[in-house]
Amino acid sequence: MKKQLTIQQKRNERNGFLFALPWIIGFIGFSVYPLIASLYYSFTEFNPVMAPKWVGVENYRNVFDDPLVVKALSNTLFMVLVSTPVNLIAALLLAMVVTRNFKGRGLTRTIFFLPSVIPMVAATMVWIWMFDPTYGYINHFLSLFGMEGPSWLMDPRFTKWALLLMGTWSTGTTMLVCMNALQDVPRSYYESAEIDGANAIQRFFHITVPGIAHVLVYQAVLNMINAFQYFQQVYVIISASSGGGSNAGVASGGPANSILMYPLYLFHTAFTYFDMGKASAMAWLLFIVVSILTFVMTKATKRITENAGVE
Repeated sequence: MKKQLTIQQKRNERNGFLFALPWIIGFIGFSVYPLIASLYYSFTEFNPVMAPKWVGVENYRNVFDDPLVVKALSNTLFMVLVSTPVNLIAALLLAMVVTRNFKGRGLTRTIFFLPSVIPMVAATMVWIWMFDPTYGYINHFLSLFGMEGPSWLMDPRFTKWALLLMGTWSTGTTMLVCMNALQDVPRSYYESAEIDGANAIQRFFHITVPGIAHVLVYQAVLNMINAFQYFQQVYVIISASSGGGSNAGVASGGPANSILMYPLYLFHTAFTYFDMGKASAMAWLLFIVVSILTFVMTKATKRITENAGVE
């Protein structure tokens, strides 16, 4: 028999719902409705000055037939497949450094984490200056060793590697997560391994990595999602190099479109070409790809965690 709620309990439930109501309205208005609307618009011909016209899957055909989509997707996959493991490895190495006991450890942690709290636009502008082939610090540093630095942001062969260097610089948040995970690995495991004669490399691969495998895969999923959304840095770089923005009506992706990322081309499709229907189709295709990869990596996380014996 269902238990009857008292008047006070009913009042508490009502008050709780009223407190949550502003968030619920905002979530529906700014998340659920735009999501459903974009799905509808992806099957229409639509721009800001005309009513949506149903075209079926024509937008999706146009996406697959567009060579710039292929270029943008290949650039984005570079960031996903290369920057994700590089950033994760860099964060793990930094975490291993700051978990050791040494004088000034707190200051070192602060220095490593500081880039993560600097606004992205400001940091990108600083990096643009540092990558300058004539006056930048990076090429000046290389010249000290007799090396001639490249035109980082003007040579298509080096533009994505410049982005990779920028991304590796700001891995402080991932470093903190890895640091906390390392501190949760029981020290007795390392002591037993040392007694058995295991060296540092063996302890790393047989104790450290399995002990934090679930955290590493989770961070890899987050970094992968962020890489698929790579937009702000390239937009600032292209805007700065073009004197404040792309030419009217022309989508720019840097030298030879070498840094034309998928979200950037989606943005240009929507707000430069005003093809909102195609842009919505591109957004939903990106959502599907990221969802599939996230599902696969989540399954991998469960398997790795079970194999590592992590509860």
